[in-house]
Amino acid sequence: MSDDFLSKPLSFGTSSDESPAPSRQKASPISPYLNYDPRFLQSAQPEFIFPEGASKQRGRFELAFSQIGSSVMAGASIGGVAGLYNGIKATSLANQTGKLRRTQLLNHVMKQGSATANTLGTLAVMYSGFGVLLQWARGEDDEINTVLAGTSTGLLYKSSAGLRKCAIGGGVGFTLAALYCLWGISKGKSSKFNDFKQYM
Repeated sequence: MSDDFLSKPLSFGTSSDESPAPSRQKASPISPYLNYDPRFLQSAQPEFIFPEGASKQRGRFELAFSQIGSSVMAGASIGGVAGLYNGIKATSLANQTGKLRRTQLLNHVMKQGSATANTLGTLAVMYSGFGVLLQWARGEDDEINTVLAGTSTGLLYKSSAGLRKCAIGGGVGFTLAALYCLWGISKGKSSKFNDFKQYM
């Protein structure tokens, strides 16, 4: 027996000159989730889902934490810069140099920065507390609460300095709160003012 079969490829009844039939690739099924109309994506619905009857913005209690923290950080920054300026001025007048001057600068920055941070933080706590109480008592959050909270904060903060300074503090709080409300109205953030304009 010859060994020619070892050098020939194995065949199953097909001649060597016949080309194999092309294999049909099965088409992968298309997902039904990819067949959509892009017009459905351009909807004017809100991005977040709110419970029915709930406000579409955070209340005063939720905003109080960020307001207090921001006030403390702003007070520390402003007081630190002012303390650095006063420290440079004081050490220059005293002709202090080296480690002594650096120590005095750090003392000025830390002392004035902490004092300003405490002041603004206290004002923010008072304002947020009055705002939350007024919202709970009146059942709504509007510009009236803002003005009353600002005025009450000024009155309470200066209540221990005498009647005259107490009145000045209340006036300053009222002015700042009123300016903030006017700025919000000019930006169109007042829902009551927008409703009032619709009736006009």
